[in-house]
Amino acid sequence: MGYTLEQFADQCHRILAQDPGPEGRKKVCGVVQDVLKDQAFVQKYLGDQVSEREILFEDPELGFCILAHHYQGARASNPHDHGPYWAIYGQAEGETIMSDFSLLEPAAEGKRGKVRFVKSYSLMPGMAHVYNEGDLHAPRREASTKLLRIEGRNLDKIRRFGYELVQ
Repeated sequence: MGYTLEQFADQCHRILAQDPGPEGRKKVCGVVQDVLKDQAFVQKYLGDQVSEREILFEDPELGFCILAHHYQGARASNPHDHGPYWAIYGQAEGETIMSDFSLLEPAAEGKRGKVRFVKSYSLMPGMAHVYNEGDLHAPRREASTKLLRIEGRNLDKIRRFGYELVQ
């Protein structure tokens, strides 16, 4: 079955309205994986015209956002969380090597937090992963990638603190 953005957003809304917690997010993650199999959807919403960050939909009631990302070339991010919110990363093209971290010392205003490396794994096309509140991670890409991502809230409007890796 092919998806439209409206059908995808409606399905996410129904699931999250019924269960906004981790179990509901797991269900939404499954929907993201289904949508990533729809090549017409991927081409339309994650084509070469997409920039690094485009909000495709923002739910007026629940506040979650559906985003498209097209990252050009290699890139690595520092360990981070999503503040008091969650995110689902869905790999559409390319490979993202994701690293997870455990918190050693929380971040605060004017003070970077400290984290320890836990593990790394690859997100390949068709895969999706939930990052709940407080989950610390860092993506790395060796080449261009395209992602379909859902944020619990528009993270452009959220203040977040930095973390440093401790060996």
